Amino acid sequence: MDQYAEVFTANSPVYMSYDELRAAVKTTSANDLVNPGKIYFKDGYIFINEEMKGIHIIDNRNPRSPQNLRFIEIPGNVDIAIKNNILYADSYIDLVAIDVSDIANPKEVNRIQDVFPYMTPKPANEDYRLASVDKEKGVVIDWEVKKVRQEIEYYYYPNYFPYRAEMAMDANFSGGVSPAAGNSFGIGGSMARFGLYDDYLYAVDNSTLYMFDVKTPEKPVDIGKQNVGWAIETMFITDSHMFFGTQSGMQIFSLKVPTALQYVGAFRHVTSCDPVVISDGYAYITLRGGNACGSNTNRLDVVQLSDNYKTSTLVASYPLTGPYGLGIDDQTLFICDGDAGLKVYDVEDKLNIDDHQIARFPGIKTYDVIPFGGYLFMIGDDGFYQYDYSNLQNIEQVSFIPIKK
Repeated sequence: MDQYAEVFTANSPVYMSYDELRAAVKTTSANDLVNPGKIYFKDGYIFINEEMKGIHIIDNRNPRSPQNLRFIEIPGNVDIAIKNNILYADSYIDLVAIDVSDIANPKEVNRIQDVFPYMTPKPANEDYRLASVDKEKGVVIDWEVKKVRQEIEYYYYPNYFPYRAEMAMDANFSGGVSPAAGNSFGIGGSMARFGLYDDYLYAVDNSTLYMFDVKTPEKPVDIGKQNVGWAIETMFITDSHMFFGTQSGMQIFSLKVPTALQYVGAFRHVTSCDPVVISDGYAYITLRGGNACGSNTNRLDVVQLSDNYKTSTLVASYPLTGPYGLGIDDQTLFICDGDAGLKVYDVEDKLNIDDHQIARFPGIKTYDVIPFGGYLFMIGDDGFYQYDYSNLQNIEQVSFIPIKK
């Protein structure tokens, strides 16, 4: 049969071999924040993901003077979770377990290969087509614009990594587990995509939940996967239930059998990107429109949950500018409202939340927050912020680590 080829200027993949990938995890001296993503807190330390590069370790035992300690190089890293002294991180298609008991010298102790879907970074220049990807050559770490010659074929549609900026998978995991889950786990923000519950680690993508037994933390075991819907973005774990924020609403699953989640109920809304947090029988959902998120809706939905979580009732909606992550501590709600900055509300009166704004910090494009123990950890467009909110009438910024532009 005749073969037909074409020559064209394209985004051509730059590969890292699988052998290189699996020898790449190492600890270096502190690096500047350049493109920070997810945040995670455990035992006085902040772990900040540098998108696709690795993890910054911040000594935060004194929140007024955080110290940037070390950097763990993990190619293809987007999300993390920590149980005891073991940090779990994605590295392209692999799950990596890293011992952080010696915080100055983290070490890889285990790896599960080929457990996550093959994904690629987005090209910097989308004016050009994508050349074919040969998965046998390794993982794609970048794209370079050049002339390529290849056989004529159907257009290649890649799966992109879930970056934080306007992508369809913004998601939330222990990252998203409530602080009451126990001190063996850390706490993640509302945009995370890894979660811990009991002896299990969960990871979610657009439609699939990946499950790992972490009874022995340093030896995670792949125990399978489960389809849990479509267009999933966020996860929040509390009260033995898993709450997924999707582009069309919130879905609720029971964790009664942690290895086989059971569907319980759902709340539907307009198409949008939507992190969710749960507190005291209510779900707080920020809806963001535009770009990959669909529609032009930007608002906060307050949803009352029934005792068995089978029914959900919309109580009130409030307009916002362009919300991303959010966090809640008792009756205090923190919202990252994009270009409008950080907003803080007293939500005791669900029908009049707009009338009870405690504080606003404009001029910062905010991404995600973790409120814990009277301190708020926040990733903004220009750096990592911390606020002392122990006195709600006088919330003050206490420290800042800038992004290197």
